[in-house]
Amino acid sequence: MRPGTGWIDLLRHGEAEGGARYRGSADDPLTAAGWQQMEAAVEGQGPWDRIVTSPLARCADFARALVRRQVVVLTVDERWREIDFGAWEGRTAEALMGEDPQALQRFWRDPVAHPPPGGESVHAFRDRVLTAWLELVSRCRGERVLIVTHGGPIRVVLTHLAGRSLADVLAIPVPLGHRVRWQPEVSGELSGLPRRGSF
Repeated sequence: MRPGTGWIDLLRHGEAEGGARYRGSADDPLTAAGWQQMEAAVEGQGPWDRIVTSPLARCADFARALVRRQVVVLTVDERWREIDFGAWEGRTAEALMGEDPQALQRFWRDPVAHPPPGGESVHAFRDRVLTAWLELVSRCRGERVLIVTHGGPIRVVLTHLAGRSLADVLAIPVPLGHRVRWQPEVSGELSGLPRRGSF
């Protein structure tokens, strides 16, 4: 690969079966609409030299299908999993608001200080995602890389690149099936940033 031609694409998985809910470690597969969202996000993009994916089905199934078409290196990396939401796993925001609206509102305002009960701390989550990110940036310099992952890890990376406080991580929009590109050789340029989104 020639110097100056590399980029890293971050692709959030599409819609998963079961609808909108806190499904950090739950392994729900994509819906047909979710597959279509991801196909639309990568149409006309690439080619990539390597694809890295979360091990969860809503990411890994699409990554494996893409690898079969493009014949590139695939790495399944546990560190690109979504944050574990603990007692909120599998629950909808509506259900949680009905039980304890203050807890959910505190989490939305400052997830660092008010994580989900029994869930992964945001600091631990940040550390594992950024360890994977920095390793990839170092080892794959000049390569074209696609990371198929979740909204949480993408937000962590974007927060890091923007130099923002970790407490602001939920304020960064990353819709389902959306792709963001980082080009380190172009002054660290980011493209494809969405306007709105949620976990």
